[in-house]
Amino acid sequence: MKKTNPAKSKTSQDVHNDTFVFTRKNYLIMIVSVLIVLLGYILMIGGGAEDPTAFSDEIFNFRRITLSPVLILFGFGLGVFAIFYTSKE
Repeated sequence: MKKTNPAKSKTSQDVHNDTFVFTRKNYLIMIVSVLIVLLGYILMIGGGAEDPTAFSDEIFNFRRITLSPVLILFGFGLGVFAIFYTSKE
């Protein structure tokens, strides 16, 4: 009876464990999500008054109060999706 060395023999599960956890598509979705989050933060910039003693309503516009936080939350959600995404192959 011939003994096999378990360290040298690779089963199909061992071969499967040598692959990466994320695929190229996961990384692309993650990069897009980071770019969307950065865009949201960039849209939030500004709105300050030129004169520090004067109040400016510019800080309360649609872009800074609504659009930017929605983009940031969508970007984070897309990042979570990228982590959990598995291809059908």
